[in-house]
Amino acid sequence: MVRVWAFVVLVLVALGFAAWASDFVTMQGERTIYTVDCKDGAWQGDHCSGHVAAGTRYRYRALKPHGEVIFWTVGSKEPSGKFKECAIQDGRNWACKVCPDAARSITLQMANGHPVAAASPPAVTRPFRAVSNG
Repeated sequence: MVRVWAFVVLVLVALGFAAWASDFVTMQGERTIYTVDCKDGAWQGDHCSGHVAAGTRYRYRALKPHGEVIFWTVGSKEPSGKFKECAIQDGRNWACKVCPDAARSITLQMANGHPVAAASPPAVTRPFRAVSNG
C-alpha cells in the first residue's frame, strides 16, 4: 500500500512541476512573457536572418481588487511599472488604459495569457516578439 501512495505522490509532483514549467500555473497569478532578439541580422517578417537569441522577460501581476497591473523586467535594475485603470478578469485576461508607464511595457492587454499587440499606430508600448518557453 505504501508503494501505491508513493507512486501517486510522485505522479502528482511530476504533474505539478509540468504545469508550473509550462506557465499553466504561476506563482501569485503572475504571467511571464519571453521575448527573442535577432542577433547579427534583421527580422524579415517572422524570420531572423541572423541568430535568434533569448530576449528580455517581462513579468506581469494583475491585482484585481485594486484594478491594477504591476509589471517588471526580469533581471533588470529598472524599477517596476504600474497600470492603474485596468479591467481585470483574472491574471491571464486583462486590459489597461494608456498611462506614462506604458512606454516601458510590451503590452497594455493580456488575452488567454498572451500579450496583445497595439491595434493601431502609434504604438505606446515597446515592440516585441514573444515565444513559448517550452
